[in-house]
Amino acid sequence: MQTITIAGRIGRDAETRNAGEGTVTSFTVAVDQRNGRDKTTNWWRVSIWGKRGETLAQYIRKGDNITVGGEFSLSEYEGKPQLNIRANEVALQGGKGEAPARQEPARSAAPADDLEDDLIPF
Repeated sequence: MQTITIAGRIGRDAETRNAGEGTVTSFTVAVDQRNGRDKTTNWWRVSIWGKRGETLAQYIRKGDNITVGGEFSLSEYEGKPQLNIRANEVALQGGKGEAPARQEPARSAAPADDLEDDLIPF
């Protein structure tokens, strides 16, 4: 198994769908690389399986900064390489230079005092 950690911007809001007997939550992360004046962006496809992904989905919003760690795999789609991570670690770094998403009232399902420790995804 190959593991990797990336940090970048969320490319699209998380989506959760049924997959067999469970669920999978997926989103993309853009990671910029600079070489002098040149900039390239690598797009990573991230998946989080099960209940943890369902819980995290409400916090994963396009444009926010995120760090993801997990199992790396490379696949191909229409002749182009696809960079994939099956995540086991996720940390929101705050959105677009603002306070972290978990502190924004509009994104919280309940006040932090009402959440059980098992339900807090960070």
